[in-house]
Amino acid sequence: MKVAVIGGTGFVGLYVVDRLLAEGHLPRLLVRPGSASRAHRATECEIVTGELGQPGALAQVLAGTDAVIYLIGLLRELPEKGITFDAMHRAGVEATIAEAKAQGIRRFVLMSANGVRPDGTTYQRTKYEAEQALKASGLSWTIFRPSVIFGDPRGRMELCTQLKRDIIDSPLPAPLFFPGWLPTGAGDFKLAPVAVQDVAAAFVLALGDPRTESQTYSLCGPDRLSWRSILQTIAAVGGRSKWMLPAPALAVGALASLLDRYAWFPITRDQLQMLLESNVCTENDGFARLGLIPTHFGPDALAYLRG
Repeated sequence: MKVAVIGGTGFVGLYVVDRLLAEGHLPRLLVRPGSASRAHRATECEIVTGELGQPGALAQVLAGTDAVIYLIGLLRELPEKGITFDAMHRAGVEATIAEAKAQGIRRFVLMSANGVRPDGTTYQRTKYEAEQALKASGLSWTIFRPSVIFGDPRGRMELCTQLKRDIIDSPLPAPLFFPGWLPTGAGDFKLAPVAVQDVAAAFVLALGDPRTESQTYSLCGPDRLSWRSILQTIAAVGGRSKWMLPAPALAVGALASLLDRYAWFPITRDQLQMLLESNVCTENDGFARLGLIPTHFGPDALAYLRG
């Protein structure tokens, strides 16, 4: 099967390309001009140079393919470069759907995110709107909603690498965020980190499994861990302990409102809000439904942080 991958040069995209090739599929990647070096295993893929909003780029990357995988998910917006949640999450998906329909491509697999909703953060809302557009498209669709994804970043942005760099390796205490002004339950909100190779396996399995059509899967790892526990685990992998202090989200959010426009600031207001909401799967056990066994979050799975 020839598969168009939108977002194939990102963190998750690298692993999806590996899995597609391992299963005998041919990936076709849309690669931004000047970013040819970011195309993973380029000699084994078909490469189309272009940008998502560039006229004709989607037509070229989808031409003659059998299915589309859409993986784009921003960590933060860069409005001055035209990189926004609305453009990349909603409008990009809608444009790709329209082109797939124009070319008679029926199969469409979308990466959404766990916890999306119409009244959430801009990130959550635009991901939700992309889901709704796909469900209304008439295409044969599958939607995956991963929790926070971890794994060897291979030079890309990744949760645990960023936490180690910005928090664990910092001389400052690690922040245990809490809502309001009383530090009750500081750092106790829960996440269910999911391994990137498990997410990639789910995407590629869905391409050939008719049971996954018109289905939405939440993808969470098998461990529900507090923010405090995640930071402690990352620190332990590096052979150290970390001093931690409660940090009021109201104060951090106020600071982020001034500084999160800058890429060097470690957290945005949306990211902070979504952390405090927790990110665990409550609707279904996606991996069990797919017949896959997810990877536990622990020292063995985090060995890449020792490098």
